Amino acid sequence: MTSRYRSSESTTSPSEGAKSHSPRRRTVVKAAAATAVLAGPLAALPARAAEEAPAFLHGVASGDPLPDGILLWTRVTPTPEAIPGSGLGPDTEVSWTVARDKALTAIVAKGSLTATAASDHTVKADIRGLEPATDYWFRFSAGGTDSPVARTRTAPAADAAVTGLRFGVVSCANWEAGYFSSYRHLANRSDLDAWLHLGDYIYEYGTGEYGTRDKVVRPHAPAHEILTLADYRTRHGKYKTDPDLQALHAKAPVIAIWDDHEMANDAWQGGAENHTEGTEDTWAARQAAAKQAYFEWMPVRPALAGTTYRRLRFGKLADLSLLDLRSFRSQQVAVGNGEVDDPSRTLTGRAQLDWLKAGLKSSDTTWRLVGNSVMISPFAIGSLSADLLKPLAKLLGLPGEGLALNTDQWDGYTDDRRELLAHLRSNAIRNTVFLTGDIHMAWANDVPVNAGTYPLSASAATEFVVTSVTSDNLDDIVKVPEGTLSAVAAPIIRAANRHVHWVDTDRHGYGVLDITADRAQMDYYVLSGRANPNATSSWARSYRTRSGTQKVERTYAPV
Repeated sequence: MTSRYRSSESTTSPSEGAKSHSPRRRTVVKAAAATAVLAGPLAALPARAAEEAPAFLHGVASGDPLPDGILLWTRVTPTPEAIPGSGLGPDTEVSWTVARDKALTAIVAKGSLTATAASDHTVKADIRGLEPATDYWFRFSAGGTDSPVARTRTAPAADAAVTGLRFGVVSCANWEAGYFSSYRHLANRSDLDAWLHLGDYIYEYGTGEYGTRDKVVRPHAPAHEILTLADYRTRHGKYKTDPDLQALHAKAPVIAIWDDHEMANDAWQGGAENHTEGTEDTWAARQAAAKQAYFEWMPVRPALAGTTYRRLRFGKLADLSLLDLRSFRSQQVAVGNGEVDDPSRTLTGRAQLDWLKAGLKSSDTTWRLVGNSVMISPFAIGSLSADLLKPLAKLLGLPGEGLALNTDQWDGYTDDRRELLAHLRSNAIRNTVFLTGDIHMAWANDVPVNAGTYPLSASAATEFVVTSVTSDNLDDIVKVPEGTLSAVAAPIIRAANRHVHWVDTDRHGYGVLDITADRAQMDYYVLSGRANPNATSSWARSYRTRSGTQKVERTYAPV
């Protein structure tokens, strides 16, 4: 593997808010659906699952790299009936091995864990005592069966003079909408220190309910909307059978946060748009089930019980503050009623906002990255025609008769944003870069203190937004060729939002973030098609922010 903490590098360049869905509001899950929870995924598993046990059918993964450690994950299927969400299967000893070489001859650590039905037969090993900025390989074993061997990498030492970092960046992967080719193309690289998943790793809807049934490329399991712990476990298990996702997890550590669809659409502290109290179980029960399954199935360390906000450091070059923007937020308000400015409403919650502000102020790294699940830059619609306004409203989950802003984003919680941006300005905190998913479009933005007077007024930070892996964007809703709508909508959006340097409303893909002391650059890649399991990838655009500028500029080649 190529060492990614490089000694030198040229920096010269040549020159989902709410998402698209049109479901009937609610499908009550009948008792008979419980059978499908078990039967669906079992039928979809490889034939050897019924012949070999234990088996590692869901791959292996690592995450949350530290200078001295890494979190390893797998799920074992000890018997054919012990499928995800079943609650069945015996306790099974699972051993793990970490080595400096892929052949696992230079072993540096080993141990064992017990996989039980209580944790859906998932296990996590939080390994410490490793060397910083080092590639390692690992494997799990159970009952005479070995998992695939996977690569991971530790973070550099806290005081290391790191010259470069490179992260894959993804969000919004709807299983039914297409194949995960973005993951495959990132897995084919040998230069990633880690990859960031900025939310909507899974989707909660039933088959055909997120978008239209005629666009289902491959059906979910379970087929109904997921509500219970067994449901969420089954859905996570289905995702983890995807070969492209398994390949990426086996290539580099993931750093993940959740957005709404890991629970339910437009989730907030006390409920969600896609949740009906009374008809379904309580929101507290559903949220608890969703979070339990998430922490079982993802190589993520919860910094606090039931949250994903935490901070990782990569030497003196960058730290990364990861936000949980669903667990503490006030309910979204209707568009245009003025409550978006109410200081009693919050997106982050008081404790998390104070934590973020303190971390940004005390940071001694060159760059302060913020893993941010919904867009922080203001977004005014502008003078879009009705034929564009309605599908855009559908994409954002807003009323089709007109909209002023997406209140599921930071636009709906302007006091939190004002306080955070004022904090950056008043404390002269430079080089803050928000890394964002959710909106199924790619953006490169300055983050203005006052959008109405920008660019005459200051920019407090910058923001790179990545598009969706598969989830609907604007052209999918209108059913026109990719690029058709972006050519029309992008100039209108930019005219109404002078802090927006670029927006692509139409394509699916991923980003690669490359950081040096001089600049942070996002290279945007797009896929040839989400419905093709062999889709190709091509570079689309690149934008960077130079150190000290708090502004985005275009650069004309990927790193």
